[in-house]
Amino acid sequence: MSLLGIEDLGRPEIEAILTRAKDFQASTVKYDTLKNRLLVNLFFENSTRTRASFEIAAKRLGADTISITASASSTSKGESLVDTLNTLGAMRPHAIVMRHAASGAPHFLARYLPTPIINAGDGTHEHPTQALLDARTILDNRPSLEGLRVAIIGDIAHSRVARSNVHLLSKFGAHVVLCGPATLLPEQLAQLAPNVTLTYNIREAIQDADVIMMLRVQLERQHETPFPPGDYFKFYGLRLEHLPHAKPNVIVMHPGPINRGREISSEVADSNRSVILNQVENGIAVRMAVLERVMGASQQ
Repeated sequence: MSLLGIEDLGRPEIEAILTRAKDFQASTVKYDTLKNRLLVNLFFENSTRTRASFEIAAKRLGADTISITASASSTSKGESLVDTLNTLGAMRPHAIVMRHAASGAPHFLARYLPTPIINAGDGTHEHPTQALLDARTILDNRPSLEGLRVAIIGDIAHSRVARSNVHLLSKFGAHVVLCGPATLLPEQLAQLAPNVTLTYNIREAIQDADVIMMLRVQLERQHETPFPPGDYFKFYGLRLEHLPHAKPNVIVMHPGPINRGREISSEVADSNRSVILNQVENGIAVRMAVLERVMGASQQ
C-alpha cells in the first residue's frame, strides 16, 4: 500500500493517520511494531527534516533503515531511475521513501514496482506527509479543521507543500487563501479544490486568518526573474505588524527551511504564535503512523 499523495486519499484514511499519530506524540518509546522490516530512504533532492524524521520514525518502530542520496546512487553513473528502483526492490525492502525533482516520479515507479512507495516530495506536485503533519499541528491547536481560514503565502506555483495542504484542508471544509506575487500564483490554482481563493495582497490573505502558513521561495525551481530579497520581504514577508489583522489566537507555520528576512521575520518565527518547531516534532509522529500503515504486519 503506497502513499503517493493526498489528492486520492479519502477523509477516513486521513483521519486514521492523524488519530494514530496522536498516539505517538511526545513519546520516545521504541516499539517493535516493524521489527525485522527494512525501509529504504531514497532522496534525489536535499532534505533535513523529512529524511531525518522518516529515519527516526522507522527506528522508533523497530525497523532497519538504509539512506541513499542521488550522488551515492548509480543514477550518478547513468543508470535509469527504473533500473535503480528495480535493483533496490530486488533487495526486498518493505517500503521505499522517495523524494525526486520530477513531478509524478513516485507514481510512475509505483506502477512497475511491487514494493510500496511513500512520496517524500515529487517536484512541484505533492508532499503528502508534510500536509498530514501540518494538519496534526493545526489540530493540536484547534478542535477541528472545519471552517478554518488558512492563508498560505509565498511561492505557491512551485510548492508541493501548498498543493498537498490545499487537497487535505479542502476535504475537511477549511477555506484556503493562496497569496503570492502574480508570477508565483497562477490563476488556475483556484481550481485545485473547493473553497480556494487567490489574492496578491498579504494583508487581505491574513485578515481574520486562523492559520498563516508561510512558504519558502524555491529559487532552484524558478525560471522567472526572482524578486530581490528586500522587495519580496517588503510585500510578502510576514512581520509582527501583520499579526493584528489575523485572529487573536492565530498560529504561524512554515515547512522549512526558513529564510529569515525573506519570507518571515525572526520576531514572528520565534514568537509564541509560531508552531514551526511543533511541526518538526509532529513530523516524526505522523511518519510513524504512515510507516505503520504502509509496512505493518498485514503488508508482507
